[in-house]
Amino acid sequence: MTEQQSAFPRRDAEGRIRTLGDLVGVGLAGVVIGLLVLVLFDVAFAWFGAGEFGQANGWLAVILPAWLFWEDFRAWGFGAPRVVAALVAVGTAVVSGLLVAGLATPLPALLSGVLAATTFTVVYATIWFPGVRWLANRTG
Repeated sequence: MTEQQSAFPRRDAEGRIRTLGDLVGVGLAGVVIGLLVLVLFDVAFAWFGAGEFGQANGWLAVILPAWLFWEDFRAWGFGAPRVVAALVAVGTAVVSGLLVAGLATPLPALLSGVLAATTFTVVYATIWFPGVRWLANRTG
């Protein structure tokens, strides 16, 4: 008897993520994992006397979501729709993340950066996912 594994996020035959919910969910899970790793490193550095807790750059929590987005970008293959959608999504997501980080400057760097990374992840996914599909359908 063979057991079929369900993969998350769900992907189509070309390897593209099938639903916006999967993209956002896995992206936010990546931010949480990144935050946990950053907290562990920040605690270790504070314990060794190499700084105060909360001073790590929270933007580093965007590493796993960026990797996820890169893999989805690659799955779309060669073509202008993926490049245009990615450029618009990255530009908008970076500006949104920087605005949130700017508004959160009274908070420790770890927290303001994680808020910015979360904003980046949500904004990128919500622009990229429908954008690349719409452009691919328009250009054939």
